[in-house]
Amino acid sequence: MQQTRDFVRAHLSRALSSAGPEDRLAAAWTAACGRAMAGHGAIDSYDPATATVHIRVTDTVWLNQMSALRATLSRDLASLSGLPVRDLHFRLEKKP
Repeated sequence: MQQTRDFVRAHLSRALSSAGPEDRLAAAWTAACGRAMAGHGAIDSYDPATATVHIRVTDTVWLNQMSALRATLSRDLASLSGLPVRDLHFRLEKKP
């Protein structure tokens, strides 16, 4: 499993080079944080002026987990997407 993850990480940035910023980040999201965490958050938008990624999160438990991993997620999203990422902004989804 780790070999597959390493392969995806190594080639994802090149494969996404022609996509828009949000698409590149959305595709990198699962590889950056894993399937379980990725299922509880989604890329909302990217602000290139501040290199901030805005992420919707399903609940406070996952919000806390993602916040604790902010530096790692930021570094991995930048590496995988090929975009500068200086900050992650998490927000809770509104429940219907």
